[in-house]
Amino acid sequence: MLTRLIPLVFVVLWSTGFIFSKIAVRDAEPFTFLAIRFGLAASVLCALALALQAEWPRRREALHAAVAGALLHGGYLGPVFWTIGEGMSAGIAALIVSTQPILTALIVPSLIGERIGARHWLGLGAGFAGVLLVLAPRIASASIDARADTMAAAGLGLLGVTFGSIYQKRFATGLDLRSGGVCQFAGATLVMLLAALLAGHARFEPTPSLLLALAWSVLVLSIGAITLLMIMIREGAISKVAAYFYLVPPVTALMAWIVFDETLSGVQLLGMAVTSLAVLIVSRAPAGKPSQ
Repeated sequence: MLTRLIPLVFVVLWSTGFIFSKIAVRDAEPFTFLAIRFGLAASVLCALALALQAEWPRRREALHAAVAGALLHGGYLGPVFWTIGEGMSAGIAALIVSTQPILTALIVPSLIGERIGARHWLGLGAGFAGVLLVLAPRIASASIDARADTMAAAGLGLLGVTFGSIYQKRFATGLDLRSGGVCQFAGATLVMLLAALLAGHARFEPTPSLLLALAWSVLVLSIGAITLLMIMIREGAISKVAAYFYLVPPVTALMAWIVFDETLSGVQLLGMAVTSLAVLIVSRAPAGKPSQ
């Protein structure tokens, strides 16, 4: 029961990130905010690891964890936050990143040897169609979303989360989640500090809404949701784990309806149903087996 609940809880928590990202970029430069967020997350996990006497990774293992964190957190969230800060709608950013399951399925056979069956591909195609239906109204009204720089940055975020997940699966799944998380967020912090320096206009105005977004991002997202993601990657096929990202745009749209009173059309509700069915198909497909 717990194993089945973890992906659903992860999707709900991860979806809140798009809500709080819109709040955060009002009062902070994206890279500065993320550097502070990742640094605080590393500090909290370090305190937990020391208090609970967690086993610390060896130097090589720590380096692998840092690279995975730099890709999975910095390489993903950095570009996505920047695009949202530039004005791209969270829906379009979510749509671009939600192609991750397809990209992952194309890559994993050659990198980690997981075979992708016909039923799995059917679910992936249906899932992307469902995401398109959910985000159709936002796609129709988008303008700044078509800019070359914001589209390229969102694509960079897609590559970050895809290769970060694969790298984590291949090189860093056996680490303690607390001490390994310290190494991950240390790597991500360094990447975001470098990005903030290159951006050259650090800004962090500690308004109540920004501090709330920061607290939620550190405790619920960077520690809670990421821990669940690490468990999912460790315990399951990476292609199946990626499929759960299809549920993020529909759940985000539902949250926006509840929090911001955004309307949900019949097409969007149909898209949510299609996406849910697609993830069910993928999750019930035979587990990927190593290729010979």
